[in-house]
Amino acid sequence: MTESWHATVLTIFPEMFPGPLGQSLAGRALAKGIWRLDALNIRDFATDKHRSVDDVPFGGGAGMVMRPDVLDAAIGGCGGSGPLIYMTPRGRLMDQALVRDLAAGPGATILCGRFEGVDQRVLDARGAVEVSLGDFVLSGGELPALVLLDAVVRLLPGVIGNQETLAEESFEWGLLEYPHYTRPAQWQGRGVPEVLTSGHHENIRAWRKRQAEDITRTRRPDLWDRYASAKEREGK
Repeated sequence: MTESWHATVLTIFPEMFPGPLGQSLAGRALAKGIWRLDALNIRDFATDKHRSVDDVPFGGGAGMVMRPDVLDAAIGGCGGSGPLIYMTPRGRLMDQALVRDLAAGPGATILCGRFEGVDQRVLDARGAVEVSLGDFVLSGGELPALVLLDAVVRLLPGVIGNQETLAEESFEWGLLEYPHYTRPAQWQGRGVPEVLTSGHHENIRAWRKRQAEDITRTRRPDLWDRYASAKEREGK
């Protein structure tokens, strides 16, 4: 039997997990053992009676910083699999390529920061991969960790029944997704594009690709430039 994909989350709020990951596709996959989740309290690795995980920053400044000794003990003692990931706005932008790489591995250990952040030395010593959801700041790394795990889990074999669904999603081919339509065929005076009711599968595929290209070109010129450059290199 294939070993389950193993997610280990280090946080001071372990009660936030599995949270939404206990529902729907991810929840069913968790119940089936397709993946497993350990949410560990970083405070359990503190050594003082107050279970302190933070201290004032060297050099002064507002806020507190998570201590390297406590975090290192948590990382070393958690029994996690895969790369150590630290969720932070300064990290590499999370994208589908990163998600696919994680899904293909044995798991991931995710460090959720709080306060002003974590001591840089433990990140360097442990070779942490810093990952960001975007150019904004949240109260901690727990919500980003949930987002990352949801994106990864849905790619694991056996989570989504129709694998064609994954192949046609946004970003899988460097494009945003095409528009979708369903019944009723007429709604508030708006109809469905005729090609989708034609039954001509090749025309439908061509229409969807044009739509995806047009939407990407208009809404995400950064993605379009990469897509166009890749096509040019391939001679297509």
